Amino acid sequence: MQTRESLPYVGRFAPSPTGPLHLGSLVAAVASYLQARANNGRWLLRIEDIDPPREQAGATDLILHTLESYGFEWDGDVIFQSDAHDAHEAAVALLLKGGHAYPCCCSRRDLADLPQGPLGTIYPGTCRDRTVRGDAAIRIKTGDHATRFIDALQGEISQQLESESGDFIIKRRDGLIAYQLAVVVSDDLDGITEIVRGIDLIDSTPRQIALQHRLGFRTPRYMHIPVITNTRGEKLGKSTGAPGISPDFVADTLVHAFTLLNQGPPEDLARKPRQDIWLWAMENWQPGKISGVKSVVTTTLT
Repeated sequence: MQTRESLPYVGRFAPSPTGPLHLGSLVAAVASYLQARANNGRWLLRIEDIDPPREQAGATDLILHTLESYGFEWDGDVIFQSDAHDAHEAAVALLLKGGHAYPCCCSRRDLADLPQGPLGTIYPGTCRDRTVRGDAAIRIKTGDHATRFIDALQGEISQQLESESGDFIIKRRDGLIAYQLAVVVSDDLDGITEIVRGIDLIDSTPRQIALQHRLGFRTPRYMHIPVITNTRGEKLGKSTGAPGISPDFVADTLVHAFTLLNQGPPEDLARKPRQDIWLWAMENWQPGKISGVKSVVTTTLT
């Protein structure tokens, strides 16, 4: 059996079509792209289109156009996460059959006074032993043991799922598959060997590893890069008003992304052709330079 380390490298960038790519998204794309190319691997592009109420019309085409204008070259066709719907549903059914998951009919009012953790309500398993009828969400049972992993930049991460996370939802009451399950199943289907993404998602990783174990999947390596914030300390995103990156300032914005990743690009790099900018980045990619950094403030290009 092949080990995780012996498999050919496969990385991915997986934006949600909820709006245009902003600078924080670009930095994550750059880091995952360079890490894949540095390992002579494949880099996949997956559109995570599993939450229609949050999707923005035209966002997918805008994301693809932006990535192309910045010179990203993904391997194979664009993957749409919604195409894996049957596999997501099969995973839910398998977890229910194995006694690892259960239906939950708790309302928001029922959850209002429960303790909160980094990912929201710490659900204590109220419905584990109830007979639930009617519409219900599906939750995974968490154990009282610690889930640990070694992040390539942040070191050892440990989370006590039962007390810090609680039993979490894998299928919503409205029938939509929850992110935590969808990303685990899709990453396994796509053969992802390393996940490079923002540190704002690091608290989700133990949940995803727990699901991987329950489903018999390999656990990929993880590299969580610093989150990019504005001058108020807010993560760049739609909720904080981060603008989409412009296709008119590709060289300057790419070099700015390299700077935010602490790669030390030369001062004249932005005056070179796009192809030469990427060539420099691939030849000089050193993720160790950003080891342990949690956030980086951008004060110029946004």
